[in-house]
Amino acid sequence: MNSNQIITSLSIVAALAATIVPDVMPYWPLALIALGLVGGFMNPMADAATRMAYTVAAVAIPTIANGLDAIPVVGMPLNTMIDNVMVSVGGMVIANFILVLVNQVKGSD
Repeated sequence: MNSNQIITSLSIVAALAATIVPDVMPYWPLALIALGLVGGFMNPMADAATRMAYTVAAVAIPTIANGLDAIPVVGMPLNTMIDNVMVSVGGMVIANFILVLVNQVKGSD
């Protein structure tokens, strides 16, 4: 298992835990953002199309998932799970954005 798979697995487990037992730790969003940032800095996305796809996904998927609330019993937990996963993806997008800015400032050697 490489580092990207481990960070992604941890993000999914943390998102699931934040959905099932949100009161156990009030800092679930911070943990999810931190996992996303670590994953983004450790495994930067190479091309602009992938970065754009992740950015659009981080914004659009939680909005689309809000429709799951209409499903009785399981809709709200599914929506919350998807929202929590996208918080981690948002951290990854932010890390990649910072890396792109740093590379633009540094320039090529």
